[in-house]
Amino acid sequence: MGDKGTSNYSDMTDFILVGFRVRPELHILLFLLFLLVYTMILLGNVGMMVIIITDPRLNTPMYFFLGNLSFVDLFYSSVIAPKAMINFWSESKSISFAGCVTQLFLFALFIVTEGFLLAVMAYDRFIAICNPLLYTVQMSTHLCVQLVAGSYFFGCISSILQTSMTFTLSFCASRAIDHFYCDTRPLQRLSCSDLFILRMVSFTLSGLITLPTIIVIVISYLYIVSTVLKIPSTKGRQKAFSTCSSHLGVVSVLYGAIFFMYLTPDTYPELSKVASLCYTLLTPMLNPLIYSLRNKDVKEGLYKLLEKKSTIL
Repeated sequence: MGDKGTSNYSDMTDFILVGFRVRPELHILLFLLFLLVYTMILLGNVGMMVIIITDPRLNTPMYFFLGNLSFVDLFYSSVIAPKAMINFWSESKSISFAGCVTQLFLFALFIVTEGFLLAVMAYDRFIAICNPLLYTVQMSTHLCVQLVAGSYFFGCISSILQTSMTFTLSFCASRAIDHFYCDTRPLQRLSCSDLFILRMVSFTLSGLITLPTIIVIVISYLYIVSTVLKIPSTKGRQKAFSTCSSHLGVVSVLYGAIFFMYLTPDTYPELSKVASLCYTLLTPMLNPLIYSLRNKDVKEGLYKLLEKKSTIL
């Protein structure tokens, strides 16, 4: 491939994922940590999907959206974690050009889809609490499918634009990506192309994705809080708030980590990697835990599933 230090887009065949700049002996510890977290992600999210599919009581819009959230969490963490774990043992730490394109595309697709799904779930809670008598009419199966399909559609469009613009750059600075996965910002640092247009498009895309989803979430919860405070009984208020607290916890973890990462200056790449860990691995691990621990229906569904397993055995 020529000079390892500098390469053009036309002859670039692979990249090197630098990963975490720690002593080699700590790679085993990081591998075990990643393995533990990824195992919990698999068990938690697959378990959540199985519970929702097998329990007829959970055949509602809220759990339909939650099942899709678990699906998205499972897949975007799977785009990152296995390759990162392999690289802890690899000498070359390389990823093919096609592999890097695929990783960035799939990660961008699922992370944007998750943002839209969280906005959809906030709207669902708004209808359930503020218009309970019209809930089954307004949140019809057809509308729920459309909202989920729309989330994936916007995620796909955003990912196509972001990925295609990133990989039309000329990479001539180096092929070493200072990150543990292929992401836009570390890839931009390798480019000798003019980044103005790409950065403007990225900024515009981020605004078009983040602002509407945050506005929907904030407005939905303003109406929810206003409605809940009008409920005369303390027990009624607690029950209404309990249905929203899990969703708010998930939103806070995801958006908090994303804002922290993108507000971190490029001069602190290690800090950016830690922030990336929060939404690539920590959020998918916490989501099923938050929903299962705070949700009576999910816990009952889990107990029923475990009872069925024990009777079969």
